[in-house]
Amino acid sequence: MSTLTAPTSRGPAAGDRRQPPTNRSRSGGQWMRRIPIQLLVAAGALAMIYPVLWMASSSLKPDSEIFSGSANLLPETFRWENYAEGWNGLREPFETFYLNSFIISALAVAGNLLTCSMAAYAFARLRFRMRALWFAVMLGTIMLPYHATLIPQYTLFYELGWVNSFLPLTVPKFLATDAFFIFLFVQFIRGIPKELDQAAQIDGAGPLRIYTTIIFPLLRPALVTGAIFTTIWTYNDFFSQLIYISDTALYTVPLALRMFLDTTGESAWGPMLAMSTLSLLPLVVMFVLFQRQIVEGISTTGLKG
Repeated sequence: MSTLTAPTSRGPAAGDRRQPPTNRSRSGGQWMRRIPIQLLVAAGALAMIYPVLWMASSSLKPDSEIFSGSANLLPETFRWENYAEGWNGLREPFETFYLNSFIISALAVAGNLLTCSMAAYAFARLRFRMRALWFAVMLGTIMLPYHATLIPQYTLFYELGWVNSFLPLTVPKFLATDAFFIFLFVQFIRGIPKELDQAAQIDGAGPLRIYTTIIFPLLRPALVTGAIFTTIWTYNDFFSQLIYISDTALYTVPLALRMFLDTTGESAWGPMLAMSTLSLLPLVVMFVLFQRQIVEGISTTGLKG
């Protein structure tokens, strides 16, 4: 008698335990492929931060050890006196230079945020003759080298009696002279719905009230970005302050650091590196506290058409 056999299944055998790749295995493979990229980024970050680490470690070394050629970042002899000598070693205590830098930076921030946002509101919302032409001219000033206008500006400020004061460094900020921030704010304002302006006009609001009650409050991400960049650029500015300030009592941090370098060769490298390390602390703290706002402000202004 013939025996009937059941048809064999085309599926996997009962002993075959192989399973399709799971999401966890895929993510693990992607993570492994990212390792070379992460190592490359880490190497680049280390190369960029090494000068800062060298400066911080050299601030605790004697002058003879700073330029000894040793690749060791850790000092063989810790010389904490560099910080005391740097803080009180100049004609004025170093807190004077900090205060001067903070005053100039604060006035520059106030001027840029107020006047540049007003100019941006005019370009983005108001209708006036040759608006496109003036906007193009304003953008063209971004490409104009600072040295091209240095002599006319210095002559003007000298005739006004503003040389050797904070006025040349702060008053122009209240005249919307930074075209970069005007463009930054214009890009953000263009993304604000115009229906808000129209609703305010129906209620009888004019351009000034629309700017103060609607546009300016909504500009907060762009204003934070502008404040941070203005502070950094003004705090680090050396050339403009060197041109207009000659009194030691009015020196800022960059000018004070220059006083440690003597043309006769008797430069105080240890105290200078110590004060250079301290001068970075305000910027580092600002970046750590506002790094999310920096990214948010750039992403919400640079991508708007």
